[in-house]
Amino acid sequence: MENLINSSVKDIEISGIRKFFNLVSDKEDILSLTIGQPDFHTPMHIKEAAKIAIDNNKTTYTHNAGIPELRSSISRFVYDQYNLSYDPSSEVIVTVGASQAIDITLRTILNPGDEVILPGPVYPGYEPLIKLAGGTPVFVDTRGNNFKLTSDLIKKHITKRTKCVILPYPSNPTGVTLTKPELQAIAEELETKQVFILADEIYSELVYEQDHVSIGTFSEIRDKTIIINGLSKSHSMTGWRIGFLLSPSWLSKHILKVHQYNVSCASSISQYAALEALTNGRDDPSKMRKDYLARRDYVYKRLKDMEVDVIKPDGAFYLFPKFTTELTSFDLAIDIVNVVNLALVPGDSFSQFGQGYLRISYAYSMDTLRKGMDRLEQYVKYRSQ
Repeated sequence: MENLINSSVKDIEISGIRKFFNLVSDKEDILSLTIGQPDFHTPMHIKEAAKIAIDNNKTTYTHNAGIPELRSSISRFVYDQYNLSYDPSSEVIVTVGASQAIDITLRTILNPGDEVILPGPVYPGYEPLIKLAGGTPVFVDTRGNNFKLTSDLIKKHITKRTKCVILPYPSNPTGVTLTKPELQAIAEELETKQVFILADEIYSELVYEQDHVSIGTFSEIRDKTIIINGLSKSHSMTGWRIGFLLSPSWLSKHILKVHQYNVSCASSISQYAALEALTNGRDDPSKMRKDYLARRDYVYKRLKDMEVDVIKPDGAFYLFPKFTTELTSFDLAIDIVNVVNLALVPGDSFSQFGQGYLRISYAYSMDTLRKGMDRLEQYVKYRSQ
């Protein structure tokens, strides 16, 4: 019967991140720096708001796009934080995490054979969704460009089949982001093209020395831009599964149809928790951001002291160091596990352009990071002998 399964589903694989994590998780004394899961608890006032919602029987279906007060709160939040202007009644959809928002967007805009440009290396969740929607991912090698997908690189890869460009910044796995001039150049390049822009900005609240700039602020391309965001990373609410999808009203009405038949609506309880996060929890990310910055600086310095090639990230909570070795990224990661019991994600999990790299998540306590860097230093010394 397996031959009857949708061929597109058979051709995709489980994320390389999860595959590697599952492979080594039961190894004794393993120390893992693999998963992008904040080690902070969801703030107490948000959990209390969810409990109150349960006690008040807010446990029914909501409007497909989300409860009106949450959509209004999202609209105010993105305006105050990023100068984005979206009508809560017709341009905001509350989704089951950012991943579902990306899925329903791609299923709405792609026809079979359409191409989607995205940077490589990149988070592995986009490629399967593009393929399941009938599209073709076109990975752009950004290794020689500080991992940035710029207007020049986009221009080189646009064809008559290009339907969408994905801008996942701040980036998982590299942590880099785009500056306002770089975004302006992309906006100018795509202004006259019949191409959508999907901006995954889930890490926008975790940017360090500079303010996050959204591609959606450029009026000339607003009508073709979809902004994805959410609370998983900013408020340590990964399990609550709340994302935001912002797009012009003419497009939102079509995306909403896919959303409706896909999930009906996001969890009502999670929506009321999200409402609390965006009304009384605007400052919640600040302490997390401060701690992440200290962790980033610590891990970055340790890597530089080991003379490992790495770019300092602008945001998120990942570093993506390069290792000079004859081993593949996967074999290198396995070797590190076997020699020093340290798990890091193989770079080729993030497309072929991640070959030779490993991803380190610093969404862990400083004590765990110290132990992890001690083990990595031990391995580097072992390999240099």
